[in-house]
Amino acid sequence: MVISEGFLYFPVKPTFVSSGKNPEIPGKEAIFLEKILVIDDDHELCDLLQEYLEPEGFEIQTAHNGKEGLEKALAGNFDLVVLDIMLPGQNGFEVLRHLRNTSEVPVIMLTARGEDVDRIVGLEMGADDYLPKPFNPRELTARIRSILRRARNAHADGDESVLAVGDVELHRKSHSATCAGNPLHLTGVEFRFLHMLLENAGSIVSRQALAQKVLERSYSPFDRSVDVHISNIRKKMGALAEGEERIKTIRGEGYLYVLKEENER
Repeated sequence: MVISEGFLYFPVKPTFVSSGKNPEIPGKEAIFLEKILVIDDDHELCDLLQEYLEPEGFEIQTAHNGKEGLEKALAGNFDLVVLDIMLPGQNGFEVLRHLRNTSEVPVIMLTARGEDVDRIVGLEMGADDYLPKPFNPRELTARIRSILRRARNAHADGDESVLAVGDVELHRKSHSATCAGNPLHLTGVEFRFLHMLLENAGSIVSRQALAQKVLERSYSPFDRSVDVHISNIRKKMGALAEGEERIKTIRGEGYLYVLKEENER
């Protein structure tokens, strides 16, 4: 095991992800590597991540400051970005803010352990997930695979139906949504949270169920991810015509999407 400032490194055996036929070699499977950009000023950490993730079937590129990272993220066709908060020049929050103006690429933020405010701010600005340093690379790999799997499933979903609850419509195939006829600019993870709440409109959905279904991990009372994502959705949707919140917090239980009929009683 090798330990760097933000990374616990365990050597792994190569395991490649393949998909489709290789047109150049008849009968052989083509290997399509998913591209990940790591933005971190810790050169040793970047090298270790590259050494660990490439045998797992990912193509890794790195950047060591905010300006370079943002330029690469906007210019390259990346499947996911791993973004550290503490960067020289532009910090991670600035990079994320600029990135979210034009891109919905999934982002995992790397934060200092115990810095809850940084994690909450990152999620509020549109990050899909966060991981505190130092971290086990297996945990990072699991979160990367989970986010990319959800993204692949969303693009592969041929369901063209629309989920409509009151004045809210979710278009499953395009992963787009409208509220009162106005487009909702949701991140991928926000779309999935809202989809689950609308499917269960009028019923309480526990935080555990939301974390398990959307984030594909067990809920921890110290993990604010679910609460922050729900808060973001509320802000983007606004209240009902009666001024009531569309998504109610049920203390000690979870969340409930309010059916319009409930407000008319």
